[in-house]
Amino acid sequence: MKDMNNNLGRRKFIKQTSCAAIGTTTLFSTLFNLKTMNAASISNSAVFGGDDYKALVCIYMGGGNDSFNMLMPKQDNNEYNIYAESRSNQAIPQADILALSGSNYGLHPALTNVRDLYDSGDVAFVTNIGTLIEPVDQASYYDGSAALPLGLYSHADQSQQWQTSVPHDRTAVGWGGKIADLLQSQNSNQDISLNISLAGNNVFQTGNSTSEFTVNPYSGAILINGYGDPWLFSQLRTQAIDDMIEANYQDLFKKTYMDIVKVSRDANIQYQEAVENVTLNTEFSDNELSMRFELVAKTIAARDDLGMTRQIFFVDFGSWDHHDELLNSQAEQFDWMNTGLLEFKNALEELDMYNCVTTFSLSEFSRTLSSNGNGTDHAWGANVFLMGGEIQGGNIYGNYPNLELGSNIDVGGGVLIPEISCDEYFAELSKWFGVTPSELSTIFPNIGNFYDVNSSDNPIGFLPA
Repeated sequence: MKDMNNNLGRRKFIKQTSCAAIGTTTLFSTLFNLKTMNAASISNSAVFGGDDYKALVCIYMGGGNDSFNMLMPKQDNNEYNIYAESRSNQAIPQADILALSGSNYGLHPALTNVRDLYDSGDVAFVTNIGTLIEPVDQASYYDGSAALPLGLYSHADQSQQWQTSVPHDRTAVGWGGKIADLLQSQNSNQDISLNISLAGNNVFQTGNSTSEFTVNPYSGAILINGYGDPWLFSQLRTQAIDDMIEANYQDLFKKTYMDIVKVSRDANIQYQEAVENVTLNTEFSDNELSMRFELVAKTIAARDDLGMTRQIFFVDFGSWDHHDELLNSQAEQFDWMNTGLLEFKNALEELDMYNCVTTFSLSEFSRTLSSNGNGTDHAWGANVFLMGGEIQGGNIYGNYPNLELGSNIDVGGGVLIPEISCDEYFAELSKWFGVTPSELSTIFPNIGNFYDVNSSDNPIGFLPA
């Protein structure tokens, strides 16, 4: 009788908790698993060896980093004076700017490690880059003859376009997702996506047949709420979920759904166990960016256990929308970035994986050169940075723009027309990662307006051709 009561009690518990355990729980890898079940095997023309590991790490500086206070004139007094006049009360004092070796330019005073990494050839910058459909000049901007990105100064549109590289349309398929569509089948593990997100669901990593595998940026895998916890209620909950997953279902829909849940559960457990087995000697700080970098480093360390030869990581590092308190807020965030980047480099060197990883920044736009009184507003052309063992660092790629208000690339208040398209930036990263030139136009539909995909040279040159 006791056993019968226990069984009845357990069945009642299963019935009562099934919705809470499954129906309302966010299973972050489920979408990926559903897509891969529908697209069983993805063929790809880009072939690489099984031991040829590479990773791209995207740092998304959401909000619009004022990047002309990240990289600015230093040595040339005339050029600095133009910068200071345009920036007025948002200018960094010339004496405080960190000089870059062999350059007339320098960095924000909080970026001491980044300065050292630049000087040692580990960091490079790309200047005056932005979303473009085709090359634009001031005349074609004003007379309307140039095709301009949709929602040019909008957070939502520009954030989407940097993640999709499709500025002429609003699409939810990102260029990182398209790469995963092509290369996912090259990883031996098909239960965990090539794309690992430390920022939840995102456009950048959403493909046509793949999606991101989302992890908690601080603790790792995201399991079903309460699953595997040691206390009594969670033990019952865990058993109930396992019973539902392992049950036989006659209804095809139920069976398919529970198969997806099972793969998601198993993938999250596999990921968590692999990462928990990693011990790093490199110490990471307790700021939010450093903690994200630590999890990325541990995931890379667990690549063999996870069956990965290609991975793309999406790291969100937001709150750059500085309409006010620009100088103080940016200094604090640059300090975190400065610390996190060096720690991440040290961890990759500890793992002997530094040459296999390229870290790069995105932000939806830079900000106006002119001050709004206590901050700056949305603009267009920006500066970005890269770090990695194969980066041809110690260089600023592109022509650093004229920062004079009213110049021939200013379309109002210090909004600069970009010279380099983000397509060129992304295409070069993609080629390094293993995408063949023939696939570039599929991923970046406007790339032909800026770069011949059949060229033996890279679009910009910060990576070896």
